[in-house]
Amino acid sequence: MATATASSPVRDTGIGALLRHRAVGKLLLLAAAAAVLVPIVNARWASGAWPQALTVDLTEPLGRASDWIIDNRDSHPLFTYFFGHVSNAIVLSVRGVYLVLLAAGWAGVTVAAGLVAWRVAGVRLAVTASAAFAVCGLLGMWVPTTQTLALMIVAVLASIVTGALLGLAGGLNDRVFRILRPVLDTMQVLPAYAYLLPFALIFGMGVPAAVIATVVYAAPPMARLTALGLRGADGGVLEAVTSLGATSRQRLFSARLPLAAKQLLLGVNQTIMMALSMAVIASVIGAGGLGDRVYQALSTVDVGQALAGGIPIVLLAVVLDRVTAAAGEKAGAHGTDTSALRGWRGWSFAAVVSVAAALAARFADRLEWPTGWVVNIAPSVNTAKEWMVDHLYTGVPVVGGTADWASHFTTWVLNPVRDGLQGLPWWAALLIVAALAWLIGTWQTALTAVAAMAAIGVFGVWDKSLDTLAQVLAGVAVTLVLGFAIGIAASRGPRFERLLRPVLDVFQTLPQFVYLIPVVALFGIGRAPAVAAAVVYALPAVVRITTQGLREVDAAAMESSRSLGATSWQQLRKVQLPLARPALLLALNQGVVLVLAVVVIGGLVGGGALGYDVVFGIAQGDLATGLVAGVAIVCLGLMLDRVTQPTERRGRKGA
Repeated sequence: MATATASSPVRDTGIGALLRHRAVGKLLLLAAAAAVLVPIVNARWASGAWPQALTVDLTEPLGRASDWIIDNRDSHPLFTYFFGHVSNAIVLSVRGVYLVLLAAGWAGVTVAAGLVAWRVAGVRLAVTASAAFAVCGLLGMWVPTTQTLALMIVAVLASIVTGALLGLAGGLNDRVFRILRPVLDTMQVLPAYAYLLPFALIFGMGVPAAVIATVVYAAPPMARLTALGLRGADGGVLEAVTSLGATSRQRLFSARLPLAAKQLLLGVNQTIMMALSMAVIASVIGAGGLGDRVYQALSTVDVGQALAGGIPIVLLAVVLDRVTAAAGEKAGAHGTDTSALRGWRGWSFAAVVSVAAALAARFADRLEWPTGWVVNIAPSVNTAKEWMVDHLYTGVPVVGGTADWASHFTTWVLNPVRDGLQGLPWWAALLIVAALAWLIGTWQTALTAVAAMAAIGVFGVWDKSLDTLAQVLAGVAVTLVLGFAIGIAASRGPRFERLLRPVLDVFQTLPQFVYLIPVVALFGIGRAPAVAAAVVYALPAVVRITTQGLREVDAAAMESSRSLGATSWQQLRKVQLPLARPALLLALNQGVVLVLAVVVIGGLVGGGALGYDVVFGIAQGDLATGLVAGVAIVCLGLMLDRVTQPTERRGRKGA
C-alpha cells in the first residue's frame, strides 16, 4: 500500500497548487508590497487624483526654453552652423523636387507613374496608377498633390538611407542590435502626433520640421527589417561564400544583401506608408500639400473640401503600397536574381516616354492641370452631408440616428469609464498598471509601465491623460469585439476571408488623418467620433492577426478534438482560442497602440484631452502646453504597450 502510494502521483488541486501558480505568486507579492506601502503613501499624500505635492510645473521652464530657442534661432551657433544648414538643405531638396514635378507637368508625372507601375507590377497597376494621378487633377488637387509628393520623395529617401544604415549596423553587430532593438520598439509604439512638437520647436513651423518628424517616424521599420533580413540570411550560403575567400565587404554585397532583398523591399514599403501618413499629419506644423487642405477643411467642418483632399491621399497610399509590395514579391520570387527589377531597356523606354510626355505638355503650354477639367465635388458632398444631418443624425425610427448613437456612447460608455478612472486613487491606478504589466510580462515590464504612468502625474496632466485613456479603452473594447468576431468568421470561412481581404488591404493603407473625414460627416464633432475613427483604423490589424492566429493552430490538435466528437463551438472555445492565445494578445497590443494613435489625432475633431492640448499648443504657439501633452502621450503609449505586450513576443524579440 505504501509502495503504491509512493509511486502514484499526488494530485494537488487545493490551495498549494493555486499558490504555486506563477500569476498568483506575482499578485500575492504585489499585494504584500501594497499592504506595506499604501498606508505610508496614503498618510503622506492623500488618495484621489495625483497629489499636487508630487507634481512638477514645467510650464515656466519650458516656456523659458521655448523663448530662448525662438530668440536665438537666427544667431546661436547651434542653429546657424547645424540646424540652420539642415533646414536649408531640406528646403532646397524639397523645392528642387517640387520644381522638377512642376516642370514635368501633369502629363509627365502621370505617364511616369504609370510606366514605373508597369515596370514593377504590370499593366493593370499601371492603369491604376495613371488613373489615380488623373483623379487628383480632376478633383482640383494637382498642386497640393505635387507638394505632398515632393515632401514625400525627400523624406522617404532620407528615411530609407537612415534606416538602412542603422539596420546595417544592427544586422552586422550583435551589440548594436541589442542597443537598437528597444529603441526601435519604443519608437514604433509612439503615436505620430508625439513627434511633431519637438521638431516644430527646434526648426519652427514649416517644411523642415515636417520632413525631420517624418524621417524619425518612418525610419524605424526600415532599420528593423534591414537588421532582421541581414541577421536571417541563409548560413549555408554565407559559409559557402566565406569558403571561397570572400572578404567581409564581398560577403555583404554578394550574399547578405541579395538574400535580404525581400525584407529590404518590405522595409521600403512600410517606410513609404508611414512617411505618407506622417507627411499628412505634419500639415499641422506647416507641411502643406494635401494634408493642409484636409486640416483646414476639418477645422471649419467643411466635409466636402476634406473629402476632396482626402481622396488623393487614399489614391497615393494605395498606389504606393501596391507598387512597393509588388516589387517585394518579385524580389522574393526571383531570390538573389534582381534582373527582373533592373531590366535597363524597359526602364530606359519608360524614362524616354516620360520625358517625351513632359516635353509635349510644355510645348503645348499644358504643364498645369486644365481648370476646365476640374470637378468640384465639395458642394455635392456638403449637400449630402446636410441631408444626412436632416435624415440620419437623429429621429430615425427604431435604431435612432448617428448623433443619437454618438450621444449614447458618450453618456453610457465614455463618461462612466472616464469618471471611474479619474475617481480611482492615484496609487490604485499605479497598482493596477503594475499588476497587468507583471502578469503579462516581466518585472522590468511592470517597472517601465509604472514609471511611465507616474511620469504623467508628475507632469501635471493626470486627469487629461485618464480622459484619453478612457477613450482608448472604450475604443479597444469595441475594436476587440468586432475584430475577434470578424477574425473568427474569416478563419472559419475561406470565401468570407477572400471577400474581406481587399477591404482590409485598402483600410490598412489609409493614413490616419483620412479616417477623421467620414466620422465627422456621420457623427459630427466630439469624443465619440474620435473613438469611431480609431476603431475603424485599428480594426484591420486586429482582424488579420486574429485570423492568422486561429488558422495556424496545430492541425493535429484540431483533428484530435474532432475525433472525440467536439462540436465546432467546442473546438473554437477549448482548442483554437487557447492555442491562439499569443496571437490574440498580439492583436490586443496592436489594437491598443493603433487606437491610441487616432484617439490623439481626434483632438482635431473635438476629442479633447491630450490631443486637444497638442493642437492648442501648436495653433497658439503655446509650446509648453503642447510639449507637456506630447510627452504625456509618449508615456501613455509606452505604458499601454508594456501592459499589453505578450511575454512570448518579448521572448521572440530577445531570441
